[in-house]
This record gives sequence, C-alpha cells and structure tokens, in this order.
Amino acid sequence: MSKIILAISLLAALLGCERSQPEKLQPQKITIAYTYQPQSTLVHIAVEKGYFVEEGLIVESLMHTYGKAALQSVTEGKADFATVAETPVMFSVLKGENIFVIANIEASTTNNAIVARKDAGISKPSDLIGKQVAYTPGTTSDFFLDSFLTASGLTRNDIKPISLKPEELQDAFVAKRIDAASTWNYPLTQIIQQLGKSGVIFYDRDIYTETFNIACQQDFVKQNPETVKRFLRALIKAEEFVAKNPAEAQSIMSAHTQIDKSLISKVWGAFNYRVLQDHTLLLTLEDETRWAMKNRLTDQTVMPNYMDYLHLDSLREVKPEAVKMGR
Repeated sequence: MSKIILAISLLAALLGCERSQPEKLQPQKITIAYTYQPQSTLVHIAVEKGYFVEEGLIVESLMHTYGKAALQSVTEGKADFATVAETPVMFSVLKGENIFVIANIEASTTNNAIVARKDAGISKPSDLIGKQVAYTPGTTSDFFLDSFLTASGLTRNDIKPISLKPEELQDAFVAKRIDAASTWNYPLTQIIQQLGKSGVIFYDRDIYTETFNIACQQDFVKQNPETVKRFLRALIKAEEFVAKNPAEAQSIMSAHTQIDKSLISKVWGAFNYRVLQDHTLLLTLEDETRWAMKNRLTDQTVMPNYMDYLHLDSLREVKPEAVKMGR
C-alpha cells in the first residue's frame, strides 16, 4: 500500500513540475538586416550561439557592408530589424520615416577617424587643405568629417570632398585617386595597414561618440511587442557572452564575416558592446540634426522630438536597469 501511495506522490510531483514549466514559445520568423562591421557583433553572436532560437525566433539574415543600407532594408519593408549608426537614423527621421530605435548595442569614441597619405603632403590636419578627401554621404563618416574639420579650424570648402562607399576606399587609395578619407573600421585599419609608413591617421575622442543601434518600423514594434522583447533578450545573452568570452567572440566574428581574426582582434578594444538606452544617442541625434540643417542637407528647419523615435518600453520590461533615461 505504501508503494502505491509513494508512486502516486511521485506522479503528482512530476505533473506539478510539468505544469510549472513555461509554455513553449511559438516559433516566429524574423528578418534582420545587419552588417559585417564589428559594431554588429552582438547580432552575429546571438545567431551563432542560438540565442534567437532559444527565444523562439527563426532568423533570416540580410547582410550589408554598412548600416545605412541595412536601415534601408527596414524602411523598404524587406527586413524587420536593422543594425545602424545614428546618422542614417537621423536622416531617416528627417525624411519623415516612422522608425523606432529599440536599443543601442555599441558605442565608440575611436571607431571614426581620418586616414591620409603622407606622400600627398599630409602629416597634420591643416595639410588637408586642397586635398581630395573621401567620405560616405549620410553616414557617420559624413558627420565626423565636418566635426573634425571644424575642430581643426577648417571647413568643407577647404577640401575637395569625394563621395565613395566604404568598400571603394582601398582601391581609391591604391590608385591615388584620393588623398585622405573619413571612415570607420574595418576599412580604417585595413587602409592604414595598407599604407604602412606612408600613412597617417587622425583621431579625436572628444568630438564624437558613435552609437550603433537596432532600428525597426514603428508599426512592426506596435504590432509585435513580444517579438521585440524576445529579440532584446537574445541580444542581452549575447552581451553577457561577449563580456565573458572575448576571444571566442572574435573567432565567431571571423567565421561569420570571413574577416581575418587578427584584424578583428586589432580593432576590438575600440568598441563597447552593451544593450541599453541612454542619453548619448539622443544628444548625438540632436547635434547631427543641427549639423544637417546648417549645411542644408535636409529641408527640415525644426528639431524633431527624438523621444518619439526611441522605444524604451520593451527594453525596460526585459532589463529595466539598461534604460538610463526617462520617457
């Protein structure tokens, strides 16, 4: 009799455990437009380590060389999420596109710089006068170029600006079609390695903090609140992994992007990988908007309320301490 009672007790305990377990997440397909750049590391890690799968998300990847193109995939309805720096976000808002930034996933004060050829007579910032300087319009390289010139007592009228995509810069340097370029990593480090002793690089930690972000269409966020929270949970797991396992994270990035691990390791220290929302992005968006208006890069003349484009609620639910600003 006691054996029967024991068996019934064990069965009841097992059933109780089964009922207490959370319901299995219903799989949902999402499309992420992200980049080969180091700024997108958390997304690469979340894909490789299965963190999206753990959150019930089936990922289709759309790869891009830089964030402006990734954001365009979202605004054109080809992707649900994009990794993108704040400058394309700013231009998107000024064009009237209804997007949300749901989180910042990276920040850096040393990812943008001016790289130049010494054989073009450039050894200090003032030597840029009259030189052919490349940049990528509508990106952080565009804003950083003007910020650097201003800090150096120059204007864009003092140089010969040339519009190029980041993947075109190395060939342009080899052919000596440009004398300098405003850009970011990986092209930045690849170019200075290519130029060797004939190259010079100008940083300025004080004039600009780059942010890399996750952007979505506002309607998507409103219609898929649980999906957004699942997505953020996966990125937070990736953040924890990167902090504890930087060497393995670099190996994963190398395998995912086919970029040599030595290059990834060389630039790794420039980046701060974390999932949050703070005032850095807001202040930078406003600074860049003033810059865009002053230089007539937009028809808008009134500063948008960027709080209308920062979605804080999902991250606040998933990780309250990661939201360091009020609504």
